[in-house]
Amino acid sequence: MSKQDKLRRGAVPRGFAAALAGIRAGGALAVDGAVQQVLTRSGLAREANSEFSRREARRFVAELGRLKGTYVKIGQMFALLGEHFLPPVLTEALHELGGNTEPLPWSAVYPVLEADLGPRLAGLEIEETAFAAASLAQVHRGRIAATGQAIACKIQYPGLAEVIDGDFDAVVRMLKLARWLPAGRDMDDWLASMRSYLHHEIDYGREARFAEAIGQHVSALGRPGSVFKVPEVYREYCSGRVLALEYIEGLSVNDAAVARLSLARRNRLAGAMLELFFVELYSWGLLQTDPNFGNYLIQPAPDGDRIALLDFGSMLECDEDFLYHLRRVIAAGLEEDQDLLVDGLIGLGCLQPDAKPEGRKMFADFCLHLLEPLREPGRLPRELLNRRGEYRWADSRLMQRAGKLAAATTTSRHFTTPSRDFALIARKLTGVFTFIAVLGAEFNGHELVMSHVNRWREGEPRG
Repeated sequence: MSKQDKLRRGAVPRGFAAALAGIRAGGALAVDGAVQQVLTRSGLAREANSEFSRREARRFVAELGRLKGTYVKIGQMFALLGEHFLPPVLTEALHELGGNTEPLPWSAVYPVLEADLGPRLAGLEIEETAFAAASLAQVHRGRIAATGQAIACKIQYPGLAEVIDGDFDAVVRMLKLARWLPAGRDMDDWLASMRSYLHHEIDYGREARFAEAIGQHVSALGRPGSVFKVPEVYREYCSGRVLALEYIEGLSVNDAAVARLSLARRNRLAGAMLELFFVELYSWGLLQTDPNFGNYLIQPAPDGDRIALLDFGSMLECDEDFLYHLRRVIAAGLEEDQDLLVDGLIGLGCLQPDAKPEGRKMFADFCLHLLEPLREPGRLPRELLNRRGEYRWADSRLMQRAGKLAAATTTSRHFTTPSRDFALIARKLTGVFTFIAVLGAEFNGHELVMSHVNRWREGEPRG
């Protein structure tokens, strides 16, 4: 059966397959959980996550991959955000869920263009073979006939909007039947926000608006913004299911040609990526939350390398109260002020006001650890510095160390599930740090970040 046929059939048969897999896993894991408890009491269990559980998690993920389409996207979303409430064996398996897929034939996607663009379609010349395809859409090269401008035309798969809610509900049912998803009001709120996040991914009108907004923000930066390239939006050829952007070429951050750039050039690119995050957080209040390397392209050039920003579907608009507490948390972390840090975490809802001292310390220690590269130079670990006293991002293994601390934190009885917004931003920051590490950069970020913190403090009425 083709992907097009599966999308047209809707969520009922595909959801039924997911439910059956969930029933199977639920019964099996209930037995395995009981066995593990007995072994633990007997001192015979070596680890809480048995090989049997890992096998069932992989089986579940394989089912999502087999169903393709929205199921893959939903699985990737749970991989991104589920570490706060899903078992580690499942999130590990979900991270292996591939995003690439075979594109639909031109005959399947052309009706979407025809229905959405109507007479405007005559102004485009689009290649019939897609050059990229993912779980929700595929992208075709094209050009505007009147100007010759090269464009990337992102076309949503037909029928997607009709099945996306049913597919999301099917995956949730599957997780609940497998006893992988906890019950409770907090979990219901998380699922509602994740559903909203998923709908944003298929709202191309929203994505076009944010692409234009980021383009305007970058232009307003003046010279500092010249390192970024934001594709132009061609509104005449956009709709709710079609997005026409300027076609941009470049290299992935992990391309061998990027690795061969001089350290000075790689440092400039890394510093720009770090600054972009804090500009988004402290100036714009508008953050791109998907850290996937595919959302950025490096454009090496003798007169100045650039980073092209490609994805605007996962943009997050933060409310002022949330931003206030998050900015306080980062400022306190940079100054290693544990009391102020804890106060900010309580404001964000990551800690309860009556949290015990050990719980407060655990969360504060994790935040301080994550912000390690941004400390004052004199407080950086000496073993991670080069001869010039600069932090060696690639050698720090910061993300691996932070991941272990995060795992310990989420399994603690003091753990409070953070809001979706906080989880998205934390994930984005780790993605930025990973991007910098892949570049093999060596520089200290404290002065750069504190410039944003200090400007915010000067203008923040709440102090």
